[in-house]
Amino acid sequence: MAFSSSLLPFPPPSTTFPRARPAGRGRAGATTGRFMACSSPPPDVVVTRERGKNAKLIAALEKHNIKTLELPLIKHIEGPDTDRLTAVLRDEKFDWITITSPEAASVFLEGWMAAGSPKVRIAVVGAGTARIFDEAMQSDDRSLEVAFSPSKAMGKVLASELPRTTETTCKVLYPASSRAGHEIQNGLSDRGFKVTRLNTYTTVPVQDVDPLILKPALSVPVVAVASPSALRAWLNLVSHVDNWGNSIACIGETTASAAKKFGLKNIYYPTTPGLDGWVESILEALRAHGQSK
Repeated sequence: MAFSSSLLPFPPPSTTFPRARPAGRGRAGATTGRFMACSSPPPDVVVTRERGKNAKLIAALEKHNIKTLELPLIKHIEGPDTDRLTAVLRDEKFDWITITSPEAASVFLEGWMAAGSPKVRIAVVGAGTARIFDEAMQSDDRSLEVAFSPSKAMGKVLASELPRTTETTCKVLYPASSRAGHEIQNGLSDRGFKVTRLNTYTTVPVQDVDPLILKPALSVPVVAVASPSALRAWLNLVSHVDNWGNSIACIGETTASAAKKFGLKNIYYPTTPGLDGWVESILEALRAHGQSK
């Protein structure tokens, strides 16, 4: 399958990349993003999260004897409202803070501590996001409470299930990525919540992809992606390669929907987002490639 760069919102990197090897697995392999001798086992999966955030997935895959190649495709940077977060937390009171990703949680915690750690009630989309708050909740002042998670780890489900805490206007602060859609704020607004959205961070594609890492990555049977931004960054890379048609294993339905919109065919994702389901989807993708894992 050839991808047209006109479909992709990020400009392609300036480096000219080599074509993928013919069908089959390349000889060059790596387990953590290093180019290794050809005698090493070739990788099974490319992991693409921001540098430093792939360790849990790599460890979970190692339990199944799956070799990984780490190729970070995105990085997080400050958003236009990063500096506003602390002032808003200091000056206003909210019934809920809705947090939809581990990165949103980390950015929020920085602003919350700078604001003097005011008492807040948090609604998180899933367990992975909730874990970011564990250390803060161990403090003695108990000023931070993770009090709600939806029945399914999706933003639209959170918007439909978030409980009202007052009979009057219920105020929600939504610190989010600039690239996040409007499902949460629109869904909550339709239910009568007053939503303040702050774009506290954003994602950009990594520009300095090492060609020596990319070359074997193009032949790896499965690419694991955790966000539409990472998916777009990968498609910009393979737009230089004719007939790339291996599998995409997505962390959840949102990323999988983006993959379908881009015209990809071999898409695997769990019904319940999260690390365990993601690993199972990767295993399913490998089995479909005839690699028993």
